[in-house]
Amino acid sequence: MGLFDSLAKNALGGLLGGKQDPAAMLSGLLNDAGGLQGLMGQFQKAGFGEQFASWVSTGENKPLDAEQVQNAVGMDEIQRLASKLGMQTQTVLPLLAQFLPQVIDKLTPKGQIDDNNPSGGQIQSVLASLISSSFGGLFGGGKR
Repeated sequence: MGLFDSLAKNALGGLLGGKQDPAAMLSGLLNDAGGLQGLMGQFQKAGFGEQFASWVSTGENKPLDAEQVQNAVGMDEIQRLASKLGMQTQTVLPLLAQFLPQVIDKLTPKGQIDDNNPSGGQIQSVLASLISSSFGGLFGGGKR
């Protein structure tokens, strides 16, 4: 792991309460769902398959609000994530609504699910990339 990846991991960990590695948390979410395919199935079942498909595709990501993410992921899973992070569910939900589309998008760069069970390292790399593009401007970076 490079210096920036380490700093990004620590920054995101601090943002999310510092209780658990954010990549491990997202890995756990994916594993509990049955990988990316399983998570896609949950979103389809909840009526948000079109939105999830947009995250996988190479086009624009369609947003979901926190309540829609809760309906797709399930309140039990949201509470489990919140507990691991030491945060309230009402704090975790908007973060998931904001970052989950971006994470899925970056895990599927070819517009399809090639790897149903991405590793924690892959997820960490995606999170570092998102932090770089989101906050890099503060340090003169963030441009690709």
